Amino acid sequence: MTHNNVKILAFAGSSRTASLNKKLVAIAAKGATDAGADVTLIDLRDFPMPLYDGDDEAANGLPENALKLKKLMREHHGFLIASPEYNSGYSALLKNAIDWTSRVSSKGEPPLQAFAGKTASLMAAAPGALGGLRGLYQLRALLMNMNVFVHPNMRAVGNALQQFDESGGLNDRDLQSAIEMLGAQTVSSIHL
Repeated sequence: MTHNNVKILAFAGSSRTASLNKKLVAIAAKGATDAGADVTLIDLRDFPMPLYDGDDEAANGLPENALKLKKLMREHHGFLIASPEYNSGYSALLKNAIDWTSRVSSKGEPPLQAFAGKTASLMAAAPGALGGLRGLYQLRALLMNMNVFVHPNMRAVGNALQQFDESGGLNDRDLQSAIEMLGAQTVSSIHL
């Protein structure tokens, strides 16, 4: 089956230049590309936004970068999201991006337009043994409440400081294949 029309948006919930999660989502993006999808890999650092504030939204509408990111999200059928774990939860950067892009920005727009009906796969890389798994369960619940189908095969890479090679790949070839497969499975679960 061909997946040439499937569009996937891939990003990490981290702004650090050397982010382990940016490396991880790039591997999943390769798997999705190899499966025939058109993948757009972005960096949330390129979409800086203020902390969500309802008064700010009421006075000024959505920030320009929130509108840009929301447009990108609407143009894609699914997401690959790698989330760092901060204090057993997902990152504030990721939550803020979701909060802004979930807002209605024009009259008559359906709620959750950037999310409802999309497919997402979640992954994490963290220095600890659990690899960020605790934060993924919270992120999964949030996205499912926004009518996103979250692929059941979440992947967490523990002891991640030792897992990546100099080129950004994973030292464990089986793990590399599993993350690429997560990207491919995301593509195959989208039916246009």
